[in-house]
Amino acid sequence: HEYGDKMSQKKVVVIGAGPGGYPAAFRAADLGMDVTLVDPASKPGGVCLYVGCIPSKALLHAAHTITEASHANEYGVKFDDPQIDLEKLRTWKDNVVGKLTGGLGMLMKQRKVKYAQGVASFSSSNQVIVQLQEGGEQIIDFDYAIIATGSIPVLPPIVEGESTLVMDSTSALEIPDVPKNLLVVGGGYIGLELGTVYASLGTKVTVVEMTSGLLPGADRDLVDVLKSDLDTRFDQILLNTRVEKISEKSGKLRVTLSDLEKTNSNMTFDKALIAVGRRPMSKNLGLENTNVKTNERGFVQIDKQCRTSDQNIFAIGDVAGEPMLAHKATSEAHVAVDVINGKPESFDPLAIPAVVFTEPELAWTGLSELEARQKNWEIEVTKFPWAASGRATTMGKKKGLTKLISEPSTNRIIGAGIVGNGAGEMIAEATLAIEMGTKLDDMKSVIHAHPTLSETFMESAELFYNQSPHFYSPKRKK
Repeated sequence: HEYGDKMSQKKVVVIGAGPGGYPAAFRAADLGMDVTLVDPASKPGGVCLYVGCIPSKALLHAAHTITEASHANEYGVKFDDPQIDLEKLRTWKDNVVGKLTGGLGMLMKQRKVKYAQGVASFSSSNQVIVQLQEGGEQIIDFDYAIIATGSIPVLPPIVEGESTLVMDSTSALEIPDVPKNLLVVGGGYIGLELGTVYASLGTKVTVVEMTSGLLPGADRDLVDVLKSDLDTRFDQILLNTRVEKISEKSGKLRVTLSDLEKTNSNMTFDKALIAVGRRPMSKNLGLENTNVKTNERGFVQIDKQCRTSDQNIFAIGDVAGEPMLAHKATSEAHVAVDVINGKPESFDPLAIPAVVFTEPELAWTGLSELEARQKNWEIEVTKFPWAASGRATTMGKKKGLTKLISEPSTNRIIGAGIVGNGAGEMIAEATLAIEMGTKLDDMKSVIHAHPTLSETFMESAELFYNQSPHFYSPKRKK
């Protein structure tokens, strides 16, 4: 083995088979380690594949198709009103999940990763006990462990009693029916994405967000573009509003709301989705039997190498801290395994992209303008409006925006944001640019195909020098 026989004897147990856990297990196996992967599900995939990223994007694709069909009349193509076959839609979504998790199961066998279906807890810094799904327990001794248990939805104590009419993100993805109206508690990405799905299926959606804006943490100029579209898609968006109480009466949900003035109001809904965030799955892991430490929010504390305060134990993904994103977990998985393999690796990215798969999509990477302003950092911001993009105009998507954030002393790109069709795909170029130390002059000199939406990166950089052929700003003289 290219890394030597000694390393091939290392026993590694990975707890959790999501987008952090299964890449960690697979990479460790590829390096010749003796790997056991533990998860309650029958196959690898975790929340992301089973009840998160993948099924939600499958449903959002269907929602996008419905939206595109409804807009086609603007350019002379008319479709009849869509007929929704919920059973077929659910089956298609489930088939997508089954294909991907099944594929991971095959890859796991090809790599000779052992799989224990059950729930693991530490009995010491070198041993876990797995309560197997089929009954009984399995004791696993290890040289190294990687905690990748992920996160679960936060459910605030606002629901009186129990009600099947109140959903979390997992139950909402089942699409049991299409309610006449739906309350979405939380204006973050989960609430907006699932709200988009239900709205496209015909539900009147009301979003309630306790802060002053949707998507807290994202730049306001990007969010404003998205909100202008959501205002037409959703029935109501109530900001600076808190849900005080939800109770079920006569098959309906009675909801008490309060605004900034503490004025209470009551509304009635057929169903509610609570999407106010997620919390790490660090409890009931037996961490008290190790030297692993957690912080006040329950996140496992790690260093730049993803190592916990116990030398033999690593933690990655949602359980190890924000941002709680699948691709961040995968990147940390590679770092943790390489460190176990003796390499001087560390997790220190300049940019981690975030994508909200609404209609339109919103994405950002690197330093946000909001964060820079809060820290009083000097930055330069250039924005290219999609109204000046030939490709966006041909698609009827003129509301978009591409912005670049640069460092004034060097003109190096340190952040980017996009709102518009395909923003989630486009953000990759900006992330690469940041990681490679690209300057605005470099970006404006890179030839982009015409007409494409990706051109808006080039033209945003050109705009910094007031050299864009499609947009003129008399304020910018470079």
